[in-house]
Parts: sequence; C-alpha cells; structure tokens
Amino acid sequence: MCAGAVVVTMQSCDKNDNTSDDNHRTPEYSLPARNPWLAQEHYSLTHFNSAQTDVFPFAVKDGTTTVDLKKAPGYASGPINLVTLASPDPNYMWGMSTDRVTYINIAGGGFEKVAECPLPGMTPRTVEEIDRLTAPYTSYNECEKVAKSILGPVPQTIMMSGNYVMCDKDNYAYANAVTTLLRFKLKNAANPKEGIEIDASLDMTPWINGSFTLMAVSMTYDGYLVVAGRRTICIVDRTLTNVIDTYDFPADQDLSNSICVDDKNGIYVATNNIKDSGKGLMQKIVWTGTKLSGDEADGAWQASYDGGPMAPAIKMGYGTGSTPTLMGFGDDEDKLVVITDGAKQMKIVAFWRDEIPADSKPADPSNPRIADSRTVTCGLNGAEWVQSEQSVVCAGYGAFVVNNVRRMEETINDKIPGVLSVGPILEPAYGVERLQWDTANNRWETLWTRADINSPSMIPCMSTASGMVFVNSYNKGTGWEITGLDWESGATRHRVIFGDTNLGNGAHAIIQYLPDGDLLFNSVYGPRRIRL
Repeated sequence: MCAGAVVVTMQSCDKNDNTSDDNHRTPEYSLPARNPWLAQEHYSLTHFNSAQTDVFPFAVKDGTTTVDLKKAPGYASGPINLVTLASPDPNYMWGMSTDRVTYINIAGGGFEKVAECPLPGMTPRTVEEIDRLTAPYTSYNECEKVAKSILGPVPQTIMMSGNYVMCDKDNYAYANAVTTLLRFKLKNAANPKEGIEIDASLDMTPWINGSFTLMAVSMTYDGYLVVAGRRTICIVDRTLTNVIDTYDFPADQDLSNSICVDDKNGIYVATNNIKDSGKGLMQKIVWTGTKLSGDEADGAWQASYDGGPMAPAIKMGYGTGSTPTLMGFGDDEDKLVVITDGAKQMKIVAFWRDEIPADSKPADPSNPRIADSRTVTCGLNGAEWVQSEQSVVCAGYGAFVVNNVRRMEETINDKIPGVLSVGPILEPAYGVERLQWDTANNRWETLWTRADINSPSMIPCMSTASGMVFVNSYNKGTGWEITGLDWESGATRHRVIFGDTNLGNGAHAIIQYLPDGDLLFNSVYGPRRIRL
C-alpha cells in the first residue's frame, strides 16, 4: 500500500509513477452505439455521448507540464463554460457557456473564436468583468460580494441557462435560456466568420409543469429531442415547432441533473425527492416512436434509491448528484445504469436496465431493479460526508467517482462564489474511488482509492487509449492542475499544472482532450487549448 495515499485492493502502485505510455496496456472497451443524429461519436453532448459515459478514445501523454493559462489560446466567456461541443466538421467546435454560444476554429493546432452569439436575456460578460470574477480573493464574503456586483443578487441563477447542450449531425447547436429551448446555426456554413444566428426557439413553459428552468437536452436514436424540465420530460422535433409528448414525474420528485438515452430509445432519469432524506426515483421511460411510455409492457420501470440531507457546498438537491451513466453494451453480459445516491456517505448504485437476470440476488427483494449498491469511502475513514455532484465515469465495467463535499468553515449561500472559493480560500473535499463491476457475482468491488486527491467541482473524464482518468484539483503550493490517474492502479501519470490562479478552476465544466492529445480546458474564465 502506498503510505496513506493510494489504497489498492487488487494491485499495488507508486502514487507518483510517471512511467511511459508504453508500459500501460489498455484493454478493449465496449462502446455505446453511435447516435447517427449527433454531430460526432464523441463530444456532441455534455457528457460526450448518449450513454453519458464521460469517456473519450484519444491518447494522452504521460508526464508533468507547467502552463501559463494567460498565454494559452482561448477567449473570455462564462463564468461557467460547461463544454466545447464537436461539430460535424472536425476543424470547428461550438463553445457553450452560461452567457453565449461561440464557434471556434481548431484546425492546425489553433483555437480561434470566429463567431459569437449571446444567449437571449443574457448580457455577455466583458473581459474586465471576468477578470474581476477570477481574481484572487482573501475570503468567501469578498468573493460573494464581487460575484453579486457582476452577476446580480443571486449569482447562481446564471446556471439556469446553457446548462446542458448538444450539437446534431446538421451542425445545429442546442442550448437553453432558462425555459426557452434555442437552436443555433451559422449564418453562412461556407464562411463561419459571418456569424451565428438563432435559427429557432421554443418557450417550453406550457409543457414543463411549472419548472423554472430546463435541465437537460438529448437526442433519441430516431432523431427527436428529449428535453427535460425539473418535473417533466418532453419529446420535441428538431425544428422546435412541435412538442410531441410529455411525461410528468411524481409530485414528490425533482430533476437536478441530465439524462441518458440508449439505442432502443430508453430514457434514464434519476430524480431527487423534494424532502430532506426522502427516497429518490430512478426511472426508465421509453420513447416508442409515437409516445413516452412508463408501461412495463414497453420496457419501462421505476426503482427508488436513498436520498439524504442538503450538502453544505457544490452539490445540489437531496438525491443523486450524478447524471445516469450506462454500463454494458453490445454483447456485454450485464446491462446496467449507474448513479451515486444521496446519502451523506454515498453509495454507488447499479440498476438492471433491461430484463432482470435470473441470477440476480437483490439485497432488497422489494426493490429488485437494484443489481447492487456499495458504500463509497474514497479512502476516507470516519468522514462526515462522502458525496458527489459529478456523474460516474464508466469504461467497460469500471467506474470512477469523486467526493465533492465536506463541512465548510463558512456558510456557502450561493453556488457561484462557492465554486470560486473552494480550493484557494476554502479547503476542498478530498478522495476519489475506482470500482469494478463483477459480472460473475453481480456486485461492486473497490479496485483502488486515493484519499490525497481532490476534485472540487469539474466533471472527470477518461481516456480509453491511455487508460487514464482525469480530475481538476487544487493543491497548496502548486495551485490548480489537471491530474491523470492510471485507470487500473491509481498511480499519478499525468499533471498539467496551472499554478495559483483561478483561471485553473474548471467550475462545474467537463475536462476534454483533443484527438492530438492537447488539453481542451473549459476554464471558469473561458475555454483554452493547451499544447501537450
């Protein structure tokens, strides 16, 4: 065991093993079927694909690099820059943030913003304002005061726009402005510098059952949008002219994360109870091609899971902090959907997503959809909180989770100053854990933990080509960085060190790497390309 840092149940390691890529064999991983209606197989959605696995196939180099983010090509936007979406043209990507949509030329190792369009009702923040938001602070109260002066009295309301996004095969980019669904396109596809325009919009208020914002957008495998509010999902055509069907959640349930879709148009939704520690609900709702169905005869089902209390920072709601992730594809033996639950000491929970196998032995016979659950420790003994706001990274039958939550020294009143403070001002939560699904015994096993690694708020991701999983962490002395851990052993293999600057804070966004191995860092300041 690696003294107090890496706990490995199946193999040992050196936590700072920066060995060559050649020494790390990468197994073959089954992949979700490509959705033909999306722009690309990878990066067309916030969590990369319809199954929301947070996994990409590009190789990433081992080693340590120190980077000055101010000198890296990029631009200012946000302050939450959730993801940079693939377009059908590999030379261009869509930048998606809480205040604007941009189009970016990435050809030849570049990263040039060529067009921009503000979200309706949002005034794009100036470079000077984003400089102030990301400046060094000495206290949470100081950070909160500055955030309110720039973003308004409740800064976290900016997160009601541009929160989950998508690009389709015809290069339409979709985002929301609160309750309005928007479709963006280039004014001239042959010359992107002519600009971006809103091609279509639809105020979803009449269909979303009183929800104050939209929460998710995805695509069925027959080309319809799945749009979710906090209490409803809807099927909408791609022209945004027809809401075909809606499906309301039970009255005691509320959605705070996105959704995933399988290749048979099963839609997986994990809602939270609206009451402290109430039971949440994992649902499979089926789009039949003509309607949304909750009927078992169509393959739909429901299963409860444990909720918990409100977390002191970062995490939202009483239930899961994770978007459901699919595990098991093609000829794989077990087909699962995976979340973390809402308990203070969270569990990773796997649900059978299709027919329940004959050899399943549920711990609770009254809740047979749960294939297994396991308490997550992240190597922390006796911690009050082990909880996550991030989805579960899944590759093959491997899963990776992070702890985002600890009792803070100060009361966090708003998610934006909270996410700007955790790390430089407030000590972050520590701990990550890698688990493996045992198909023979239908249960989770812990492969390794790292109690010395923190991941305050950014969504982790995994390279199948290099067998590494990546987090955005903050360390005293070296500041913010991207840390790459070996998928099989937990050893540190990759570091991109940004230093003690808030530009290195990813603030609820997702980590991305480009096909050539460059880091695409969706900073709180705006996206940046880092040559590696």
